[in-house]
Amino acid sequence: MGKLKNLKKSAKAFAEARRLLPGGVNSPVRAFTVVDANPLFIAAAKGSKIYDIDGNEYIDYVGSWGPMILGHAHPKVLKAISAAAKKGTSFGAPTLAETQLARRIIAAFDSIEMVRLVNSGTEAVMTALRLARAYTKKDLIIKMAGCYHGHSDSLLVAAGSALAETGTPASAGVPNSFAKLTIVIPYNDIDAAKAAFQFIRRSAPVRRSEPVRRSESEDGSEDGSEGGSHKNKIAAVILEPVAANMGVVPPLPGYLEALRNLCDTEESLLIFDEVITGFRLALGGAQQLLGVKADITCLGKIIGGGLPAAAVGGRADIMALLAPIGPVYQAGTLSGNPLATAAANATLDILEKKNCYEKLETTSALLQIGLTGAAKDAGIPLTINRIGSIMSCFFTDRPVRNFADVQSTDIKQFKRFFAEMLKQGIYLAPSAYEAMFVSLAHTKQDIEKTINAAKTAFHKITN
Repeated sequence: MGKLKNLKKSAKAFAEARRLLPGGVNSPVRAFTVVDANPLFIAAAKGSKIYDIDGNEYIDYVGSWGPMILGHAHPKVLKAISAAAKKGTSFGAPTLAETQLARRIIAAFDSIEMVRLVNSGTEAVMTALRLARAYTKKDLIIKMAGCYHGHSDSLLVAAGSALAETGTPASAGVPNSFAKLTIVIPYNDIDAAKAAFQFIRRSAPVRRSEPVRRSESEDGSEDGSEGGSHKNKIAAVILEPVAANMGVVPPLPGYLEALRNLCDTEESLLIFDEVITGFRLALGGAQQLLGVKADITCLGKIIGGGLPAAAVGGRADIMALLAPIGPVYQAGTLSGNPLATAAANATLDILEKKNCYEKLETTSALLQIGLTGAAKDAGIPLTINRIGSIMSCFFTDRPVRNFADVQSTDIKQFKRFFAEMLKQGIYLAPSAYEAMFVSLAHTKQDIEKTINAAKTAFHKITN
């Protein structure tokens, strides 16, 4: 791996793509807009490496944004996909592989008793919110600023102008009425979560439909407050238990436990979006690692083994509300697709083996230590947040604990770092708000090359 040859073919391909696709891409971050560059067009990938159409090789820390925990084109996964494809690519009917995958998800997550396979993380979250509203008979959702949960309307919401204020649309095409069903508060701030419940109790009229778990006094008034209880408003709190869509921001000690207790007290559900962390931080995701259970869990990325797949799971009494046995409708022609379930089961075969997560931890720790040392030697302020095999480099000398902290970091310096690393064949996420993903395919040599590239990049930035 040396200096890049050139990027002429990628530049030409991007110019052609922009004539045919909005922005030349099928997902916005791929356009490299935020790093002031043109995207690479990828021709192939193997192990820890990707190769562009100009013939350049890169050590890859994007990993298709998380799914490639085994590395690219793992032979056992390819073999499983090939065997499944020979039998047919889609049936629109039940298969044994779906049940096998569901059994493994339930075994891995103590909080999941039943699971529904879907096609994307966005769909998993959309289904989770619908279930929460049906179960509690409440409408409002609390989410955390900086936590991304897919592009469904009610979650493309920006924070209001005051603490715990209902949100405003963060995208054109999202009606105000949808945004008003979502309250946006800071991540890692339990006082803000408590304030949100209090705010809704004071300001919103009571919805008079009876919640599933409600107690009433003899005169028919609800327990706990004058003029109706705030327990009738908030269906669920949703968050990434380890934030990874604003860059990696782990929860502060006690934060998730306090949210769990708050939701229990307020008779609201706790939804964990583990699309990134599920099977990434441990077999049982962040919940196993951190010891806090959700009522509903959203999964994706790794459970597709590199193919499109996701899942929503939770307590049996909640999941039983889904059609065909309950009144909550959800369907998908390609849900539980035989190629995706084959890839997922093959991936889990490997992750269930001894020492996989220990190896990921060791490799990731080496990278973190090396990058931290390289930045220090160059006099570059750098904070690295890491948990397991995901991490982010924030150009700041302060702790990064929420989205406001992320926004205060030196984005210009990140752009320079990204450009210099790319020149040396290190492929990072083209955004300061994304994570680096380490895979089982990354070798000690890959880590050493990456650290050496960072030393060069940091010194060029300072000069």
